[in-house]
Amino acid sequence: MPLFCEEFADPAVRPVLIVLSHLRWDFVVQRPHHLLGRAAADFDIWFMEEPVIEGGIAMVRELQRGAGITVVQPVLPAGTSAADALAHQGEIAARLVARAGSGAGSAPVCLWYYAPMARAFGQQLSADLVIYDKMDELAAFAFAPPDLAGHDAALLRDADVVFTGGASLQIAASLQRSDAHCFPSSIDAPHFGQARGQGLADPESQRMIAYPRIGYFGVIDERMDLVLVAEVAALRPDWQFVMIGPTARIDPASLPQVSNIHWLGARPYAELPQYLAHWDLAWMPFARNEATRHISPTKTLEFLAAGLPVISTPIADVISSYGRLGLVEIAIDAPDVVACAKQMLGIAADPVQQRRRLAAVDAHLAGDSWDATWAAMRALIAAAAQTTPLPVRTQTERSPAHV
Repeated sequence: MPLFCEEFADPAVRPVLIVLSHLRWDFVVQRPHHLLGRAAADFDIWFMEEPVIEGGIAMVRELQRGAGITVVQPVLPAGTSAADALAHQGEIAARLVARAGSGAGSAPVCLWYYAPMARAFGQQLSADLVIYDKMDELAAFAFAPPDLAGHDAALLRDADVVFTGGASLQIAASLQRSDAHCFPSSIDAPHFGQARGQGLADPESQRMIAYPRIGYFGVIDERMDLVLVAEVAALRPDWQFVMIGPTARIDPASLPQVSNIHWLGARPYAELPQYLAHWDLAWMPFARNEATRHISPTKTLEFLAAGLPVISTPIADVISSYGRLGLVEIAIDAPDVVACAKQMLGIAADPVQQRRRLAAVDAHLAGDSWDATWAAMRALIAAAAQTTPLPVRTQTERSPAHV
């Protein structure tokens, strides 16, 4: 089955990639943005989100988000039953598939899953190829639906191509899918490397914060150890902790409110290097729980590319990929974090040690990029497309040969 534009006699026929996502495109920039932004060179991408609850009628909203990317938002009124919500999403997705098949040239359709729960309606769709990019163990997150794990297992079993977002996820996925492909999150080094220069102004929202500054950016949810953050801040009231990111699945009132912890909220991706350029250290205070058991934080590479020394709690993928190489310091508890931070602040103040540290970081980052990650994924998708039997099948019609 031809899939990419150069494989068609008519180059105007672009395959369609329907992405079924639990993430909202306009929330924060994450793995899907980096990959799909590159995939848009080959595909027309329809990024279908979970329903927005508003208004009084069921409808659909389409939003353009760059060349080749359309965000599709199902809209439902409050009080819609689960069955009606599922039917509405299924109807919208089926219309997207039908649109791909209309016109002079029928375009191949690929389904790309980020949301396992979308399989409840997605398995009825006709698709030429099904891809599952398992970027998190969503069944371990707070408020996960009880049947999410079953849909996840079915996607691992039935999808034509399976990607995982880190080594720990790969190990877990390999129990059900031996040919899953591990693609840990990569890095936009030029973007975050801007933070190493001297020309970026300190953003107004942190300009009045004293030094030293220890920073974090990312979604603030049940994966953050808020007790640890409070304990470290109490041990060092002379250090300032800059916390950037929106909250999710936790009560914002649970955030520790003391004078040296600064909750700045969400900030645009484009502005992050400006903040990082004026930090002394980066810290990833992840809790050790089921939600963090399989995470491979993209921000690890982003902090390193920015030139910052990095401290993390003992997360398996961080230890195996960075801690054992001496690129990230691992700290277990509050006194350990303080001891590591004192040592790293001393190294940062020594030009010789700082140059040595950055040289080791840059050697590790060399050749790692989202461009390279997408190129490798693209090759695997193309290979799978060539071996996927025709005619087009729904997911419920897949044969054991695709397990």
